[in-house]
Amino acid sequence: MKPLIVLFVVFALSIGIMWLAFSSINYMLAGRIALAAMLVLTAFGHFKFVEGMEMMIPDFLPFKRFFVYSTGILELLAAVGLLFDSTFEITGLLLIIFFVLILPSNIQASMRHINIEKGTLDGPGLSYLWFRVPLQILFIGWTYFVTLR
Repeated sequence: MKPLIVLFVVFALSIGIMWLAFSSINYMLAGRIALAAMLVLTAFGHFKFVEGMEMMIPDFLPFKRFFVYSTGILELLAAVGLLFDSTFEITGLLLIIFFVLILPSNIQASMRHINIEKGTLDGPGLSYLWFRVPLQILFIGWTYFVTLR
């Protein structure tokens, strides 16, 4: 829920600041700024909630901590890449692939009732998927719309 709030709030703030500063609005840029802010927030979670994030990774994959930190770094790099005219398109394409690839981990977290912030097995469970899957689709659509359209 927090990433969604950040996405919408930063989008609205970006629009307001553009209107006040330039008397015009670049909705695509505002959308990329909002997506970048959301990615910074989610990247922060990869460094703060390491144990919970490790629990999301399928058991057959080794070096779980490496994957957690690496994906956090990738999210930070993507946030930067979204802000430059020369890189936002490739960043958008790679982000869409990333969002598709991490969906199984989110499904596993729900099925195992993982509480990411606590690193325990008392999370919301499958009911979370009713929110998470549409949210992931929104992130993919948002990314496509502000980078590849």
